[in-house]
Amino acid sequence: MSTVLVTGAGGFIGSHLTEALVARGQQVRAFVRYNGRGDIGLLRDLPPETRAQVEIIYGDLRDSHAVFEAARGVDTIYHLGALIAIPYSYIHPRETVETNVTGTLNVLEAAREHGVRRVVHTSTSEVYGTARFVPITEEHPLQGQSPYSASKIGADKLAESFHLAFGLPVVTVRPFNTYGPRQSARAVIPATIVQALTQPVVRLGDLRPTRDLNFVADTVRGFLLAGEAEAAVGRTINLANRDEISVGELAQRIIAIVGREVRIETDQARLRPAASEVFRLHGDNTLARALLGWRPEVSLDEGLRRTVAWIAQHLDRYDPARYQV
Repeated sequence: MSTVLVTGAGGFIGSHLTEALVARGQQVRAFVRYNGRGDIGLLRDLPPETRAQVEIIYGDLRDSHAVFEAARGVDTIYHLGALIAIPYSYIHPRETVETNVTGTLNVLEAAREHGVRRVVHTSTSEVYGTARFVPITEEHPLQGQSPYSASKIGADKLAESFHLAFGLPVVTVRPFNTYGPRQSARAVIPATIVQALTQPVVRLGDLRPTRDLNFVADTVRGFLLAGEAEAAVGRTINLANRDEISVGELAQRIIAIVGREVRIETDQARLRPAASEVFRLHGDNTLARALLGWRPEVSLDEGLRRTVAWIAQHLDRYDPARYQV
């Protein structure tokens, strides 16, 4: 069995990827940001028998020594560790850049020093900004419309440079908006679901922007394929549904699934700065189909039903009255 390292393993997508890797029989080393509580994040949701097979390593991506030691002896690195909250990046842009850019540099340098077989680097559809053309291909211009997206552009270009300059076998996976069980109320779908389940009003930001949504199991499958496909090395690959839905329409669909009568209001505190809002995301997945054999399998309605059911069983984790940055 090969050993793989997952950075950001305690996060939403990272925890699902860790679970899938264990199910495939791989030895998984999970890099989790240290805290004094010994909190392993969403890895706590893994079945006990799965969690027992995961080697937990605490550290900080900004610490090059910690990353170097975590990468020792691994075959593949799935690099998901990042600060991903856009509103938080408005408040703390320096921490966002240090974690996302310097952290990625540390991962790439460690992979190069240890001769790692493959690095799967995580990008985001936010690097495209508001679509200039649709569907958005990998050739779309990059636009840093928030400190977060700018930091991810920097990280993506570092990954590209390490492949071109040093021959490091890197694949950059660019997921569009991922949702599903375990996701925090920082994201629009769980924020909407929690309020729709418990409140008379669903408060959201701008209802006009469109998003291209993937259920988390589909996104994880894309990561696994990117870790194996030889044709993917050196490429940046969209994981997109090739569809779009506005935030307002999405909220209405969630409310219909929940089955309660609630109204929707715009909350000024949840609005992005006008020039920072990404108004349209509608991705092209042609390259993912060609290089990875990947396409989404879970429909939006089915994915939303699964997510609503999970959140309904875990409402104690959420505070519906609080806007989570």
